[in-house]
Amino acid sequence: LTTFKVFRKVFSTDIISTVEFNHTGELLATGDKGGRVVIFQQQGQNGPRGGAEYNVYSTFQSHEPEFDYLKSLEIEEKINKIRWLPQSNAAHFLLSTNDKCIKLWKITERDKRPEGYNLKDEDGHYREDPGRITALQVPVFKPADLMVEASPRRVFANAHTYHVNSISVNSDGETYLSTDDLRINLWNLEITDCSFNIVDIKPANMEELTEVITASEFHPEHCNTFVYSSSKGTLRLCDMRAAALCDQHAKMFEETNDPNSRSFFSEIISSISDVKFSHSGRYLMTRDYLSVKIWDLNMENRPLETYQVHEYLRSKLCSLYENDCIFDKFECCWNGTDSVVMTGSYNNFFRTIDRARCLDLTLEASRENCKPHSVLKPRRVCTGGKRQKDEISVDSLDFDRKILHTAWHPLDNIIAVATTNNLYIYQEHVK
Repeated sequence: LTTFKVFRKVFSTDIISTVEFNHTGELLATGDKGGRVVIFQQQGQNGPRGGAEYNVYSTFQSHEPEFDYLKSLEIEEKINKIRWLPQSNAAHFLLSTNDKCIKLWKITERDKRPEGYNLKDEDGHYREDPGRITALQVPVFKPADLMVEASPRRVFANAHTYHVNSISVNSDGETYLSTDDLRINLWNLEITDCSFNIVDIKPANMEELTEVITASEFHPEHCNTFVYSSSKGTLRLCDMRAAALCDQHAKMFEETNDPNSRSFFSEIISSISDVKFSHSGRYLMTRDYLSVKIWDLNMENRPLETYQVHEYLRSKLCSLYENDCIFDKFECCWNGTDSVVMTGSYNNFFRTIDRARCLDLTLEASRENCKPHSVLKPRRVCTGGKRQKDEISVDSLDFDRKILHTAWHPLDNIIAVATTNNLYIYQEHVK
């Protein structure tokens, strides 16, 4: 991989909380804990496989901190998820959400301005005495400096009692899912005051609660199918054609664990933090605390492939529990052809796994190797014994430096990884 460009942030409110490419890869959106959305645009693309820089395209404040007076609850402005809508005209649309409120934003370009108004002067102010106008003129558009505007088109609020953890746009381009810990709602993009509750796992007695919903996603091709994951490590595939309320799943994907290997941490580390359909729609990828798993939709009893991300941390689970790192939610993503998967780890490490060649690389995103066009060197973690020159001891890992959010360009081998308040963009090194 070749380092392409790094964008640095310095304040705690600038900690990046989500990263998402649009469907063409031309735009890359990031959300942060300060409620802002920053969009980068690909520049200087040379052909379908040509490299390109990403420069700041637009920045806007998506959410503000709020206070729920009925529940005495402060609602953070932090952006939890961003999802792009398929482009149908010159404008771009995206959904952004914090813990409670989802907003639809329209991103437009303006490079012309109207001039020659009859009732307004050159500064845009109304004339004091329009009665003095003796001739009418036709306003004309004249070239102007490019200006990118972000305007809110819809606000979807007051539908979630618990914190929203994921949103997913349907392939029909008309509806989307929003998910909190116990419920999944189905929205129409044109209707803001009504949503349909299609999954509700809240028990009558909250003391009987045994699991929560951690993520959900629509199938990329079949608009009636979606999947959601749970804190127990299970996946439930639902078909909205079967019933209005999808409490009864069509398929459940679950791996049977050996009872003798269970420990105090077993349920915590088996909780699924992210689930993604492959672009083909044939496979599902899940990320739990220690591993990435690939599931075939036709095989429910066990994953097709399992890749350990940082198995060397299994002996450190006690200390990770004490500093709350064991509850970190790592994301995962596919490349454009579903042949390679990527996810993050600690010490600013991220893993890329080539499924066909069974080749995995551990790479580090850091300021020391962020010079443009420098090549990243694979890193290795030493678990014991004599440490070699290029290895790092597991006891030396920095758990405050972690990559939770990753994204892969849908067409090219360009990736984006977020490390706290820095965004790194890398491109495949072509020899």
